[in-house]
Amino acid sequence: MGPMLEELKQKVGDTASIIKIDVDKNPAIAAQYQIQGVPTLMVFKEGKMLWRHSGVVPVHQLEHVIEQFR
Repeated sequence: MGPMLEELKQKVGDTASIIKIDVDKNPAIAAQYQIQGVPTLMVFKEGKMLWRHSGVVPVHQLEHVIEQFR
């Protein structure tokens, strides 16, 4: 997912922050958000989770998801 997230960041620029968290090194965050599968992708706006998906999602689809919540 790393290269895909980098490509996504180039496409969305400053309209969104892309953050990758290693759940093995941050088990408290994994527990807090009940992450059981990797990758788990989430979109937050103003601290509220608006979208969640487990599994790989193509970059163009992720870009669309971000655009819909802008």
